[in-house]
Amino acid sequence: MTPDQYCQERAAASGSSFYYSFLFLEPLRRQAITALYAFCREVDDAVDECPDAAVARSKLAWWRSELQALYEGRASHPVTQALAVSLRHFYLPQEQLLEIIDGMEMDLDQVRYADFKALHLYCYRVASVVGLLAAEIFGYSDRQTLKYAHDLGLAFQLTNIIRDVGEDARRGRIYLPQDEMARFEVSNDDLLQANYSDKFRRLMAFQVERAQALYGQAFAQLPAADRKAQRAGLIMAAIYRATLDEIVRDSFRVLDQRISLPPLRKLWLAAKTWVRA
Repeated sequence: MTPDQYCQERAAASGSSFYYSFLFLEPLRRQAITALYAFCREVDDAVDECPDAAVARSKLAWWRSELQALYEGRASHPVTQALAVSLRHFYLPQEQLLEIIDGMEMDLDQVRYADFKALHLYCYRVASVVGLLAAEIFGYSDRQTLKYAHDLGLAFQLTNIIRDVGEDARRGRIYLPQDEMARFEVSNDDLLQANYSDKFRRLMAFQVERAQALYGQAFAQLPAADRKAQRAGLIMAAIYRATLDEIVRDSFRVLDQRISLPPLRKLWLAAKTWVRA
């Protein structure tokens, strides 16, 4: 199996909405974004699939050393070997890839966030940085596009948090800001016990409203000149926003189930967005 095949399998097996946005890209950009996504999956799984925090930290430390090897021309893992090809064509700073690892490591150190300001750093590292790297791969002519990419990544992560509230709580992690939960009178135990109430629904409506506002803010910052180049990000946004709509339509039943769109609908949204963008 070649490095590119390994990354392709990692991307396809995840079933992520991101995978559908890659399908329409030209080969060079598709190879690069698939390698970047596979890297994110590897370091995320190093934390999420490892119950021993010490072992997870060791795995992340290995990935940091492997990134150093990548930028020194000594990549040994299929993902970094695939990224090595991307580095010949796209600006992918080592410090940004390291920041993604820093974000994943936060899950080993912090399982509650006092307020949105505290949560913002986590979202920046695990999502906005990915958005900035993706923007480099997709291409842009106006640096204003980087502000769009930053905010779009933040909106994606907030959507993930909304969608995965129950799943994350069962893992011991609560990303909803504690001060906002207190304001809506929803406790940590309410999440752990899947206790649905009007208070919980109001809390989630507030979270969705903020995420939707960030999508709007991101789109407003995307220059018309770069809209076509950034179509892959717009496809992701179409799928993520449709997921948010389903969550609202299902009365925020995110504590005991994971709401997602069927593959055919994701593909339809991807094709429609690609044509219209």
